[in-house]
Amino acid sequence: MLTLVDLIKIEVMETPRVKPSILDFLAALKNNNDRTWFEDHKKQFKGEQAIAKTFFEHIFHLMNAHDELDAFKVFRIYRDVRFSKNKTPYKTHFSASFQRTKPKNRGGYYLHIEPGNSFLAAGFWGPSKEDLFRIRKEFEIDDAPMRKFLASEAFTEVFNGLEGEELKTAPKGFDRDHEAIDLIRKKQFILVKKFTDKQVTSASFSGEVDKSFRAVREWFDYMSEVLTTDLNGVSLLE
Repeated sequence: MLTLVDLIKIEVMETPRVKPSILDFLAALKNNNDRTWFEDHKKQFKGEQAIAKTFFEHIFHLMNAHDELDAFKVFRIYRDVRFSKNKTPYKTHFSASFQRTKPKNRGGYYLHIEPGNSFLAAGFWGPSKEDLFRIRKEFEIDDAPMRKFLASEAFTEVFNGLEGEELKTAPKGFDRDHEAIDLIRKKQFILVKKFTDKQVTSASFSGEVDKSFRAVREWFDYMSEVLTTDLNGVSLLE
């Protein structure tokens, strides 16, 4: 028969996961998004936040087995309402970003936990003007490597295609009839995978997240090479 000490040891050794209580708290917060309710439930928030942070840290360590990450950031629950039409004071999700080591490794990862709206994303959210031009020029010259990745089994079994903002026509200096114009006119390059609440709270969720992010590595390596070399293939890091 297991003693209390044995049970505590098992709990400590258990793989970090998203517990249903996290989704329950976030759902309650969505229905009571005001400072009075939040302050009355501050202790519960701290507990669920700690569980979420432990899970994000676990993902960070899993990913470092196949990528080079230098940090992860857990976003605050408090919303910046200064320039938003939505004046509710709190976010109704827990989320984190995972940073690759720069300057040689480009691209970023994001994980979002929210009842009925959990997802992960990877890619390039806001490329600088210089980086965006370099990416577009690469596609103009040769879009085959990008097409190959988008058609690969590792990609298609996880993602449904590139997402993100794009221009309605060709950017200045590019031919609107170019065969790669669908890639050239993009302003963002984002991959998204959604999860149900049942998937999020399952014991296999961390493995699914890691597997999904792992599928991005080939593309990130390609994009990193593009963004760290000039059009002649000469490194910009030396």
